[in-house]
Amino acid sequence: MLKLFSLASLLTVVWLARIPGGSAGTYSLTNNVVGSDFYNFFNWQAQPDPTHGRVEYVDQATGRSLNLTYASGDTFVLRTESRSILNPAGPGRPSVRIRSKKTFTTHVAVFDLRHMPQGCGTWPAIWETEDDNWPNDGEIDILEGVNDQGPNAATLHTLPGCTMPAERVQTGINGQLDCDWTVNGNTGCGVRMTDPTSYGPPFNQNGGGWYVVERTTQFIKVWFWSRNNPSVPVDIKNRGVQVNTDSYGTPAAHFPNTQCDLERFFKRHFIIINLTLCGDWAGSVYGNSGCPGTCVEFVDNNPQAFREAYFDFAGIRVYE
Repeated sequence: MLKLFSLASLLTVVWLARIPGGSAGTYSLTNNVVGSDFYNFFNWQAQPDPTHGRVEYVDQATGRSLNLTYASGDTFVLRTESRSILNPAGPGRPSVRIRSKKTFTTHVAVFDLRHMPQGCGTWPAIWETEDDNWPNDGEIDILEGVNDQGPNAATLHTLPGCTMPAERVQTGINGQLDCDWTVNGNTGCGVRMTDPTSYGPPFNQNGGGWYVVERTTQFIKVWFWSRNNPSVPVDIKNRGVQVNTDSYGTPAAHFPNTQCDLERFFKRHFIIINLTLCGDWAGSVYGNSGCPGTCVEFVDNNPQAFREAYFDFAGIRVYE
């Protein structure tokens, strides 16, 4: 049946069809992960470390029995073991890698973090990927660094064919522009943040802060605000049931689709949080980080050095 629409009505329909939820930058809360909710939202991945770290990832029961993860109120802690001297011929230091049970495409994720792992040999990461099909479905690194060498870097890793423009609106500093995992030693196309409190001991001394990632088919953006930053958006600070990223200002890292078909290179992603030690990155640059001895020997023989190697989450909120 033929129906007639006014021009205004037609434009409204088109606008709503283009923007999920009816408003650009507006998303609604779908997952509020606080305290013991982490045990239901994530699976524990007791598997060999794909980055060849000096760790042994344990299952949930083992992690809880070793007190490597625990929840209390609005606190969830994830850490590596820090009491035992390791046998050089034996497994690595017990640690934890968790992956969300759900996958996500277009979304905003807010990571409210009080403390991140610090210390020589540490390699903490908060990231999104489909690790069972890596690198075919892309990877987004939201928080990542090694050996206390900040600031934080946000990075994409993809199949060949995805690059980033040198000129874009962001506060961070470009690294490599080619996201292809097969070039530049899988460096990816990273953006180094300029806020010194975005990583390591300065982050912890400042009481932590918020990392926020927004992923759409048009762009991927990452923001960071330290705990006492007066410009933290109200909907982030107050844990709103909706967020509007249009009010967040210039992101620290901006990855547009101008030279990369984001819909092609990035599919459904899990959220992954892990803490490895040494390995392909932290181990390879260990000698340039002002750290003593060799990375593996340091990890094996200095358990007390890892007492600060823990995440303390006030919560994770996902909006879609």
